[in-house]
Amino acid sequence: MGHAHGHAPATAGAEHRSRLGVVLGLTLAVLVAEVVGALLSGSLALLADAGHMATDAAGLALALAAVGLAQRPARGRRTFGWQRVEILAAVANGLLLIGVAAYVLIEAIQRIGQPPEIGAGLMLVVASVGLVVNLGSMALLRRGRDSSLNVRGAYLEVAADALGSVAVIVAAVVIATTGWTPADLVASAVIGCLVLPRAWHLLREAFDVLLEAAPRGVDLNDVRTHILGVDGVLDVHDLHAWTITSGLPVLSAHVVVTDQALAAGHGGRVLDALCSCLGEHFDVEHCTFQLEAAAHAGHESPVHD
Repeated sequence: MGHAHGHAPATAGAEHRSRLGVVLGLTLAVLVAEVVGALLSGSLALLADAGHMATDAAGLALALAAVGLAQRPARGRRTFGWQRVEILAAVANGLLLIGVAAYVLIEAIQRIGQPPEIGAGLMLVVASVGLVVNLGSMALLRRGRDSSLNVRGAYLEVAADALGSVAVIVAAVVIATTGWTPADLVASAVIGCLVLPRAWHLLREAFDVLLEAAPRGVDLNDVRTHILGVDGVLDVHDLHAWTITSGLPVLSAHVVVTDQALAAGHGGRVLDALCSCLGEHFDVEHCTFQLEAAAHAGHESPVHD
């Protein structure tokens, strides 16, 4: 005997699809400006920020494609549809971020002792424009960063770009006022170091989803306690909780109930109480329960608690 709520009609990222599209357009525009500016000014920091922008553009394109695929209906062997694609896109974004950071750091090291001539004025103008656009993009994505891991990945990339633009601006001011061109290399290294921790945080959260770890905020010991507190429940085993995609946690369990509850036909009441309890206390609305009589518990596999 089981009960399950229907899947949400759209993933958490779908709500912010139009914002992702706008941010992608803005990112591509700044990317072109920074590449041209880097070539004309000779700034590695500006080129590093442009490389990060290119990664952002690729990541945002992946995010948009993932959101579109995630809305395809479930059919055939894909019983949850394509919703997990959003998490795969988040992994790709994190890996791209790490790749860009590594390139920037290696390039900065190779330029030590051989700093080129830097056009600080052009460098400052392009970086300032990039900062304004990045701040606008962050404002567009801010609302969706807590509900969708995919949108959060895009937000973190744009935030890192904003910090990178600040580093480039500072380097441009230093070069313009003191003539110390190694400031460009320092800014490049700062950009690389800013990217790495954000990329790791994103990858860790995405891998938790792929490894089907319990959703954040869901303590299975507390869940077990609440289930056992439902009238008519004797025991619970094979308790599992995981996340399909951002905003869609699910839970399943085998619940042992009293013979009286089953004999009296109160199984539906127990199921309703279980689902209501978990939905209210743990924000897990998609639950599947198998109700078992006490005599049947001995036939269950002893592998899971």
